[in-house]
Amino acid sequence: MDVSRLVGRAELLALRQHWRETGRKVVFTNGCFDLLHLGHVRYLEEARALGDVLIVGLNSDASVKRLKGPLRPLVTAQERAGVMSALRPVDYVTIFDEDTASNLIAALQPEIYVKGGDYTVGEGATKPLPEAPIVRGYGGEIVLIPFLPGHSTTNLIQKIVELYPRSEHI
Repeated sequence: MDVSRLVGRAELLALRQHWRETGRKVVFTNGCFDLLHLGHVRYLEEARALGDVLIVGLNSDASVKRLKGPLRPLVTAQERAGVMSALRPVDYVTIFDEDTASNLIAALQPEIYVKGGDYTVGEGATKPLPEAPIVRGYGGEIVLIPFLPGHSTTNLIQKIVELYPRSEHI
């Protein structure tokens, strides 16, 4: 893992100040990214194209467990950070323990906040984006990127369970 790309909040805030001073547009996204798949990669490529620096916030293991249930994550935060750090579109990775990225976003104030197309914003949102009020509060932009159909961690897990139910083929 390129540890120089995995940074803590304090280091990230110092970098953010430099980017602000040099006029670089920061894009931030976050998620569990438990089993990385093509949908994630395309999503990150699209997010990176929106600005000069892409920061990915990864939910910690405890956070993933609270959000996804006791059997998750399948891959530890350190391993997920290592994989994420190796991806070309990703400039920096940070791990956060909260259930939402609200505190991290409030501190970083990225110009653009990106999430997947399963979220909605505005009145009557079916799956409201919890960070939206914070992003709007400092004047940031929210971009929702549509899913690549048929690609999700849930789909991968279901396929594995269907194909290998207590199988000796593993």
